[in-house]
Amino acid sequence: MDVIFLSRLQFAVTIMFHYMFPPLAIGMGAFLVFLEARFLKTKDPQFEAATKFWTKVFALNFAIGVASGIVMEFQFGTNWATYSRYVGDVFGAALAAEGIFAFFLESGFLALLVFGWDKVSPRVHFFSTVMVALGSIFSAIWIVVAISWQQTPAGFVIRDTQSPAGIVKRAELTDFWRVVFNPSAMDRLVHVLIGAFILGSFFILSVSAYYLLKNRHVDFARKSFTTALIVAAIASIAVLFSGDSQGRVVSRYQPAKLAALEGIYKTTNAGAPIHVFGIPDQASKTVRYNIEIPGLLSFLVHRDFNKPVPGLDKFEPDIPPVALPFYSFHIMVALGSYFILLTLFALWLHARGKLFEKRWLLWVFVFSVIGPFIANELGWVAAEVGRQPWIVYNLLRTSEAVSRNLPASTVAGSIAMFGVIYALLFAVWIFLLNDKIQKGPEPVSPPKETSRGQILDVASRYPGHLDSMTKAKDKEI
Repeated sequence: MDVIFLSRLQFAVTIMFHYMFPPLAIGMGAFLVFLEARFLKTKDPQFEAATKFWTKVFALNFAIGVASGIVMEFQFGTNWATYSRYVGDVFGAALAAEGIFAFFLESGFLALLVFGWDKVSPRVHFFSTVMVALGSIFSAIWIVVAISWQQTPAGFVIRDTQSPAGIVKRAELTDFWRVVFNPSAMDRLVHVLIGAFILGSFFILSVSAYYLLKNRHVDFARKSFTTALIVAAIASIAVLFSGDSQGRVVSRYQPAKLAALEGIYKTTNAGAPIHVFGIPDQASKTVRYNIEIPGLLSFLVHRDFNKPVPGLDKFEPDIPPVALPFYSFHIMVALGSYFILLTLFALWLHARGKLFEKRWLLWVFVFSVIGPFIANELGWVAAEVGRQPWIVYNLLRTSEAVSRNLPASTVAGSIAMFGVIYALLFAVWIFLLNDKIQKGPEPVSPPKETSRGQILDVASRYPGHLDSMTKAKDKEI
């Protein structure tokens, strides 16, 4: 295997493992803010217990996410040195902003969130919860900005610079805010955040459904389940509209990617179909065994059923691979449709007061958490593979971005090493996560009945109140 393929494989393995955790942190962070706000407003100890429990799960997820994410940054220097030199001025600015404005904010307040319950006031603790949640969102903002810039570059110029290897081209930042608001950044950011809320809510639904099935922590589980179900339903519907908006952005700035995602090999004079199902065949340049809806892709892109959409034949030879983006995109869409149907059906049952009677449905929710993990991963696969052969769209090819003089054997060895390390990290995460779920939230003791003697004891410390109580008692007699 050549070094380019192995370097891409290594980066895919490391980033896909890491990306299991940031969306979960974002989704759970928002949920923590809601729960603690409810506790401050109602003083209901169940909301306090729920916040403390999900905070423990959040902290575990944060720790594994940090440990798995450090590796990716080193790969820019070890495997992608040419890329780093080419985009360092632009890409580095976004990564620096992520570290300064997001990671330090999130990690700085995390200690207060986890350990500050009895050490700071409730309002200060709530503030730290908000800051941690915002930090996770800000982290997503800057990472998405950096990745989106690779898809739709803006706010830079290409200059020739002198290096030990001779004259090399380099992208230099000219307008920071044009980089931040590059054409695809905001649509992609909204899509990523909604996907994170879906994952966070389905994770909470899964754990809560498990408790209900085992008849444990029932009050806590019902409150958590109902709240998460509402969020999951809203987010699942919202991602449909977000995906439609992002699809139109892709059609405008990356039409070859859109053609690959939908398996449109040849441009036709009529409207382009949506392939609901099919098997892309590169040899015949067709989608075999396809089930399609005629003209729907043209309508989604142009709001016109008859307007053509460019096929891959318009972009040869610089066309992306078709099979992997096609399957990734269509499985992601199928999962999104499943989330909508499942959550709306559950809400309908809840409105009729029959949701928690359906044990089979609770089991469905226990295992459905796997779906959002897969959907989030496949979304990135479709986006990143779909822009090939470019690492910076229409500017720098992936084949030109790899480090020079990097032996394939070295990359293969590092992939094996990272595979072992990540397998151990995953095992630790599963073990600790299961341990926390089995222990469950701290029990909430019901308030004890206060005796007459205790009331008089307290009142005796305030003579005026004691006299009033005595007179009231005499009057009753």
